[in-house]
Amino acid sequence: MRRPTGVWTPAVHEYLAWLDGEGLGGIPSVSGIDEDGREIVSYIEGRGVPIDDEIVLENVLVEAVTWLREFHDIAEDYLPDGPRVWRQTGSEPVDIPDGQIICHNDTGAYNWIIQSGRFVAMIDWDLAGPGDPIDDLAFLCWTAIPLYRSIPTEQLVRRLDAVVDAYGGPGPLSLLDAVVRRMTTAADRIEAGIERGDPGMLNLAKRGEPQRTRARIADFQSRLDEIRAAIN
Repeated sequence: MRRPTGVWTPAVHEYLAWLDGEGLGGIPSVSGIDEDGREIVSYIEGRGVPIDDEIVLENVLVEAVTWLREFHDIAEDYLPDGPRVWRQTGSEPVDIPDGQIICHNDTGAYNWIIQSGRFVAMIDWDLAGPGDPIDDLAFLCWTAIPLYRSIPTEQLVRRLDAVVDAYGGPGPLSLLDAVVRRMTTAADRIEAGIERGDPGMLNLAKRGEPQRTRARIADFQSRLDEIRAAIN
C-alpha cells in the first residue's frame, strides 16, 4: 500500500521498525518511500470494522485490548536518541515527557484488522506520538465497547469489565473518566489540525468534525450517572 506522508513520517517509521524488532506483532511493516513521496507499507489481510454498523464480538474486543497491553509494555522501553517530530505535537521535535510513552493515539476499531473472527492487527500509525497509555485504552473503548453509541447499560458494563480484566487495570470508573478527557482532547486536536490546514483533519471536517465528536461526548456524559450506578 502507498500512503501520503508528512514531517512526522520518519519518526513513525523508526518507531514501527523498533516495535517490530522488539517482537510486537499485528503492525504494518514499512518498505520506504516511493518516487512520489508516498510511504510503502504492507497490506494486512482481513477486514476493517464499520463502527457505525457493527459492534465487535467480545472475544475480538478482548484480543484487541490484550494486544494493546502488550504494545504498551514494549513501548515503555522505547528511548530515541533525541527529540522527534510527531503529527499532533507540531512541527518542532519534542522529547517524550516523563511518565508517557509513544502511543498509537488512534486505536478506534476502524483501525483494526479482523481475520476469521480474530483481531490480527492495528493499522494507521500516522498519529503516533507521546501520550498516556490510559488514553489509548480510552480511545479504544469509545468505538469498540462502543461508548459513543447508546447500547444497553448491562451490555456496556459487561464489556467494560472485560476490557479492564484484559488490560489489567485501571478500574472501570477511572477508565470512564479518561474517556471523557481523551475524546475531548481528540476533538480539540481535530479543530487545531483544521486550523493549521492538516489534510487529514480537513477531510474529517467534511464529515462534521469536531462538532460530531463533541455532540457524542455530551450524549455520553448524559448517560454517565446511570453507567456509574450500574458499576457500583
